Amino acid sequence: MKTPQEYIDSLRKLELVVYMFGKRVENVVDDPIIRPSMNAVALTYALAMKPEYEEIMTATSHITGKKINRFTHIHRSVDDLVRKSKMGRLLGSLTGCCFQRCVGMDALNALSMTTFDIDAKHGTEYNRRFLAYLEYVQENDLVCDGAMTDPKGDRALAPHRQKDPDLFLRVVEERKDGIVVRGAKAHQTGAVNSHEVIVMPTIAMKAEDRDYAVAFALPSDAKGISYIMGRQSCDTRKLEAGAIDRGNFAFGGHEALIVFDDVFVPWERVFMFKEHDFSGQLVEQFASYHRQSYACKVGVGDVLIGAAQTAAEYNGADSASHVRDKIIEMNHLNETLYCGCIACAAEGHREPSGTYYVDSLLANVHKQNVTRFPYEIARLAQDIAGGLMVTCPSEDDLKSPETGKWVKKYLQGRSSVSTENRIRILRLIENLTLGSAAVGYLTESMHGAGSPQAQRVMIARLANMKEKQKVAKKLAGIAGDGA
Repeated sequence: MKTPQEYIDSLRKLELVVYMFGKRVENVVDDPIIRPSMNAVALTYALAMKPEYEEIMTATSHITGKKINRFTHIHRSVDDLVRKSKMGRLLGSLTGCCFQRCVGMDALNALSMTTFDIDAKHGTEYNRRFLAYLEYVQENDLVCDGAMTDPKGDRALAPHRQKDPDLFLRVVEERKDGIVVRGAKAHQTGAVNSHEVIVMPTIAMKAEDRDYAVAFALPSDAKGISYIMGRQSCDTRKLEAGAIDRGNFAFGGHEALIVFDDVFVPWERVFMFKEHDFSGQLVEQFASYHRQSYACKVGVGDVLIGAAQTAAEYNGADSASHVRDKIIEMNHLNETLYCGCIACAAEGHREPSGTYYVDSLLANVHKQNVTRFPYEIARLAQDIAGGLMVTCPSEDDLKSPETGKWVKKYLQGRSSVSTENRIRILRLIENLTLGSAAVGYLTESMHGAGSPQAQRVMIARLANMKEKQKVAKKLAGIAGDGA
């Protein structure tokens, strides 16, 4: 397993093509806007080295029998699924942001099942290729970016009917030694902190869309791959000399648009090629795993609740009954989210491939709650923090010889607490609910792993209504299928 420093050094060896603010980023690792997100990934390596986190952060490879980072592991038991949820909460609570390795882990596990099932039906050899790739990922302790979401263009049109056929990533050429693909993948969290990119189809495909039914993996710096960094609220605060106004100055997240400009993929890295009948299965299995992964929001919620309680104490309002009740409600909502991710793991089952799969209905219920509860937790945190959270002068004003004395005097809360510390905790709440971290806590809660409607579709499909009606009619004394 890699140490944090070995991970950072490995990123320096990549020749990524990254653009931000219209310019090429020459030093991705040390860029002040990108670096906090890399720090969050590095923590996944650091914790795996600590004995107290060994059971949660590491596992035993079913391929080699070696100890590996859990983010490269294929779930072999219900206990693995439960530990995955615990790992997500732990890391969310220690970083206060997205730590970016979940998508790749979920892609690996989904592919372990789908490639096995494609082979069983079509006599292909995708699973052999996948297992060889998995061993490579495990042996080198790599970060994998899971790339599923296409730009999609006109949502009313299927991929093959788009005016621009590249709005869904597709195969444009088939060669003896591999394929050539063109297109893009959007909203790619942690992409430039990754060693590998695992590409999957974004929706269930029909025969007419078979050119879009493709899954493969490539090094993140493969020729023809470019990254365009997304903007975040308050992102340029990271360029400032001070740390207070950043809120969470050590960690962060980022997203990118990945462009595949006629990129060559060797056959050994191809895990689906026009088997459109399995595209929907891969999407569903990946989505269920990734909806479970939103245990991370529980961890970030822990941070926000702690910040709200601290702000209440610094404001001298912690003894007010309505403040105490709001903190209770925040904890109630956060622990309810935790119940969901643990439940879908505990109800998991073994698939024919040997991989353990979460209960898909409960995973979708969990993610549906994630689209709602963090917003209420954030609202309550802002309520408790007060208006100063968004009207507070800058760190420069706090430290200015001219204005510092007034900022310290008039923004003092409880006398035993320094004005600087009061500002620090308010900036953290601002960061988590309005700033760059709000991307990972709020907007990602809404749209990550599929929009709210995607979960509702799955809940409608998976809820066994006929069985519910059957037991209701029996208890009501309605015989047979009587209306």
